[in-house]
Amino acid sequence: MLADGCCAGRSRRDFLVGTGTAALTGGALLAATRSAVAAPAPILASGPAATVMPFDLGDVTLGDGPFLQAQRKTEAYLLTLQPDRMLHNFRVNAGLKPKAPVYGGWESDPTWADINCHGHTLGHYLSACALAYRSTGNAVYKRRVDYIARELAACQKAADSGLICAFPDGAKLVAAHLRGEPITGVPWYTLHKVYAGLRDGAMLADSAASRAVLLKFADWAVIATRPLSDAQFETMLETEHGGMSEVFADLFAMTGNADYKQTAERFAQKAIMAPLAKRRDMLDGMHANTQLPKIIGYQRVWEITGNPDYHVAAAFFWQTVARTRSFATGGHGDNEHFFPMADFADHVFSAKGSETCCQHNMLKLTRALFLHDPQAGYADYYERTLYNGILASQDPDSGMATYFQGARPGYMKLYHTPERSFWCCTGTGMENHVKYRDSIYFHGADALYVNLFLPSSVRWRDKDAVVTQTTSFPETPTTTLRWSSKRPTTATLKLRHPHWSDTAVVLVNGVETARSTAPGSYVDVARTWRDGDRVDLRLAMEVAVQRAPAAPDIVAFTYGPLVLAGALGREGLAPGSDIIVSERKYGEYNATPFTAPDLAGDPDTLAATVKPGPSPLEFKTVSAEGQPIRLIPYHRIAHERYATYWKVARGAA
Repeated sequence: MLADGCCAGRSRRDFLVGTGTAALTGGALLAATRSAVAAPAPILASGPAATVMPFDLGDVTLGDGPFLQAQRKTEAYLLTLQPDRMLHNFRVNAGLKPKAPVYGGWESDPTWADINCHGHTLGHYLSACALAYRSTGNAVYKRRVDYIARELAACQKAADSGLICAFPDGAKLVAAHLRGEPITGVPWYTLHKVYAGLRDGAMLADSAASRAVLLKFADWAVIATRPLSDAQFETMLETEHGGMSEVFADLFAMTGNADYKQTAERFAQKAIMAPLAKRRDMLDGMHANTQLPKIIGYQRVWEITGNPDYHVAAAFFWQTVARTRSFATGGHGDNEHFFPMADFADHVFSAKGSETCCQHNMLKLTRALFLHDPQAGYADYYERTLYNGILASQDPDSGMATYFQGARPGYMKLYHTPERSFWCCTGTGMENHVKYRDSIYFHGADALYVNLFLPSSVRWRDKDAVVTQTTSFPETPTTTLRWSSKRPTTATLKLRHPHWSDTAVVLVNGVETARSTAPGSYVDVARTWRDGDRVDLRLAMEVAVQRAPAAPDIVAFTYGPLVLAGALGREGLAPGSDIIVSERKYGEYNATPFTAPDLAGDPDTLAATVKPGPSPLEFKTVSAEGQPIRLIPYHRIAHERYATYWKVARGAA
């Protein structure tokens, strides 16, 4: 999220030049020296400049609609959480008395002792509060960021170490990992969440306290990992380590400290990058979300080094996953792992498909690639996954989020509890719904990209203009943009012609100006814009069938970018049976036998049997037994059984 803009009241130089703050070292831990990392001279990144730029979150507003409603649900949830409870184990490890009891789930429950993820929630929470502050301007979120950072600074001071962690064995787990000993847990994965939260606090919430803690924490890592040979470092990276390379690349961009650049490259695991850079797909059987943060890191390391292997690896990975390994919803995987697509039929109906964290990270990667290569195909995938993965992951009533979003016919979405199930997807779920505005619009020097059709407005400061988008999309396949500026301004509007629409028609002030028959492209409207100019974009949405080449008789229905799910009711479900404490119980909950309806006929013509229902975005079809099936957008499914994929029997419908 670093690219969302420099913080208010601070110059770009403030974040690119180091402060020279001395590092707090590990002391007895790891026998690291107490010498400070030298204060760096400004160093410019040698990588490529972005082709387009995002807008600051504060320059984009959301209008009424499901995305704003989801944001408000998460805002409310963030304010119910107590920072002192998330800080509990950090204070214990620093020898300080906790101020509140610890939360449950991954934060303390011994059931999850094998993953050692204590403390990950605090990092996600920092990021979420920073994003919420940047998006809304509500100072309460900044105060929480600053409070947590000051508490972590107190932990660093009390422990006489830059390291801050919440592991049950404290620093011993990290020390053993650095010595190359077998461990139980994923320490760098968990520490990365705290690094990322502090980075976001510094960059998005203008938190000086976050920056100070972050630099000491980073300097500790530089010193602690410096004795490792390249081979030892690579061995360490065989254990899941999150986005450590991305964070250290961001730190280099913030400070110019060459130590951070070197550390970013060392954390960029070569064993995974090398085959991807040669365009070899070796993902079958791999844990999906272990790889994704690494790939985001490769793209970021390319941006600071210019080494093309990193970018080739990232772009090839995206093509492989988005184009050939994804479900209709944009998710992927079974039980958190990639599987051979030849075995699609054996995995598509799992209750443990489409881990929500993977969709979160695929969108981060998509956005990062788009900044350097603004293709409509990236935006098409982003839109599909945003609706059917991210928006669909939130309980519209409670604001809680899913872990998996599997396609077992007749299963239901399962949501975390507010305080006892802090999974990884609980953490990314806190972030997902307070950053919707970060990818609606992008800009070049004289071009404004309109990527998403959401009610919103953007302030284009370079042009001293505001563009307001009014739309009821996806209920209607149209959107309207109005230009507002004090003086005539020359610019190009680049309006996405999505792949799901055969045509795109553009009207300016009521007169047809452009017509596109090239789905998956941009329609350019270049002119001198005047205050009050109106642009209408008209698209075409229709029901279509999606299927995998290896399983042509298993289909999903789509309407534009939306996956249509069969709404199958609550037969056999008790109240509250969609709330789950342990994510390991997916597939075991609600296991009462349930027979979902079947479909029959030619998969190529099934879409023609889907007819509009009585309400917008409601459709109906008929099962093989002649029973009606109600279809609605998957993101609107909650608290009932559903089906997104259907096994079709060949023969007469």
